[in-house]
Amino acid sequence: MLDSQSVRATERGGRHGYGGAKKVPGIKRHLLVDTLGLVLAVCVSPANVSDRDGAAVLLARCAGKFPRLRHLWADQGCRGRDFLAWVREETGVTLHIVRRKDGGFRGTWARADAPPREVPLFAVVPRRWVAERSFAWLGRYRRLSKDYEYLAASQENAIYLATIMLLLHRTARVLP
Repeated sequence: MLDSQSVRATERGGRHGYGGAKKVPGIKRHLLVDTLGLVLAVCVSPANVSDRDGAAVLLARCAGKFPRLRHLWADQGCRGRDFLAWVREETGVTLHIVRRKDGGFRGTWARADAPPREVPLFAVVPRRWVAERSFAWLGRYRRLSKDYEYLAASQENAIYLATIMLLLHRTARVLP
């Protein structure tokens, strides 16, 4: 699963931008997670970078590192025929765009004589919850709750360390 998260920045230097969609000044984390939600790769960029551009950098970094990776799910920020073709050509991975059943709209248009269609306020999107759960796991760590880092590489390494700590805690629970 491929997804991104906008994170608010603190008063520090370094590269950060303003994410217009979420109205968040800070950075954007692009994660590639496996089916269990464990982080495989990370790319940190300013918040004004689009999901598609961040995913392209992330997938270019991962090219050849995961030979068994054949299929990938992504949210609607990565749609576009040119991008899907580029991913298939460069990495050999098929990218599936996960969509909400209601199209992402809270309301719909209806004719005047027809009753309005009911749109649920909350809907679980298939496969997308895996990446969202991973972001929630990372949010538990104080260092990752906001962006405190000056360098993007420091933020990426903090994410990898948090993932290692998650794995160690799970392993300690299982072992006698």
